[in-house]
Amino acid sequence: MRTRRVAFLYLLATLGALAFSSAGAQQPAPNDSAPQPIRLRVFLDCGMCDVDFIHTEINFVDYVRDRQYAQVHILVTGQQTGGGGTEYTLHFIGLHELANLADTLTYVAPPSASQDDVRHGLARTIRLILVRYYAHLGQAGRFDVTYTAPTGTGEGAKGTTRDPWNLWVFTLSANGNGNGEQSYSQVSVNGSVSANRTTEMWKTVLSVNGNYGQSRFILSDSSKFNSYSHSYGFNDLIVKSLGKRWSAGQRASWMASTFLNQRRAIRFAPAVEYNFFPYSQSTRRSLTLQYSPGINFFRYQDTTIFDKVSEVRGDQTLTVSLGLKQPWGSVSSSLEGAAYLDDFTKRHLIFFNSLDLRLFKGFSFSSFAYVSFLRDQLYLPRGGLSDQDRLLRLRQLETSYTYSVFLGLSYSFGSIFNNIVNPRFGGSSGGIIIMN
Repeated sequence: MRTRRVAFLYLLATLGALAFSSAGAQQPAPNDSAPQPIRLRVFLDCGMCDVDFIHTEINFVDYVRDRQYAQVHILVTGQQTGGGGTEYTLHFIGLHELANLADTLTYVAPPSASQDDVRHGLARTIRLILVRYYAHLGQAGRFDVTYTAPTGTGEGAKGTTRDPWNLWVFTLSANGNGNGEQSYSQVSVNGSVSANRTTEMWKTVLSVNGNYGQSRFILSDSSKFNSYSHSYGFNDLIVKSLGKRWSAGQRASWMASTFLNQRRAIRFAPAVEYNFFPYSQSTRRSLTLQYSPGINFFRYQDTTIFDKVSEVRGDQTLTVSLGLKQPWGSVSSSLEGAAYLDDFTKRHLIFFNSLDLRLFKGFSFSSFAYVSFLRDQLYLPRGGLSDQDRLLRLRQLETSYTYSVFLGLSYSFGSIFNNIVNPRFGGSSGGIIIMN
């Protein structure tokens, strides 16, 4: 009897175990019903962006401090439009498991756009593309898309726009500043007028500008010294597109400058330029070679070291320029050589380079260099300059070279995330406190 009871209990236990295991086998695994939530790791590479605002507005990703940790690298470049606005090109570069996903969008901010308009426009564009990367990771169900249909019955709603200005943009600007203390004061005033028109085939830039400066000093013997300087001029640039890589144009200028001892300096120079890359790729890379012969008319304020009060000179200029904006950093370089046609000993060579590189995780290198070798200072006045002229740089000094150099290294380590925005104690009076 006891044996039968044990057998019966064993049978019930076996059947219960089989039923439980069968029911468990019929339940789908959690991974089969819905994908596990994923937060995309993003490296935002935008020196012109309000980064804190974007971090706040787009808070469904993890921002990392180095592209090596990112799944998506967002590289933002910008260039001015013919209407005076800015065209931002946003390059989305997939990394690691998203390496095959890349996209490019543009956002154009009109000249009337405020800083708030621009940062909202950039955030909206970034948000739109990030959805694609989330969808590739199986996270599309976490997003809803809203479309705002165009309204109105005007020409803009129909896709065409009438422009009464025919693409011409005019800009008037004026500014002034002053600073001083008991024994010193300085005032400067600047103003300009410009007119620009840009199409696919033509580019025209016209400008008039002027500036005036005045400084006052009280010396140790209580005497006063006043200095004055001014410059003004006109510039024009007209360029014709000749295909994907060629362009031709001309520059003209008229200027006067007390600093350069020039009562009048007039220049006219045609030019031709070749881009080794299509101009359409200029937001990411360009390598141009430009040649420009010119004619110059000079009239000086004071007789020059070459015993000239006025002269006419022809010259020629050759310029090579390189511009790169890539995930690993940016490069902007140029090399310009120029000489007067009637005397090749009167020449100059100017080199400029700006470099910003990300060498490896957390380590970056930046540099700036400007070097010029000068043999063409035709405008230098005859006779010595006063100590005031030299110390205050009221006149250009004779020199065979100029240079400016900057080098910088940066290394960061620790947490790879950079999501949180904390504005506390972010304000400052701008003053400097010195404690003795």
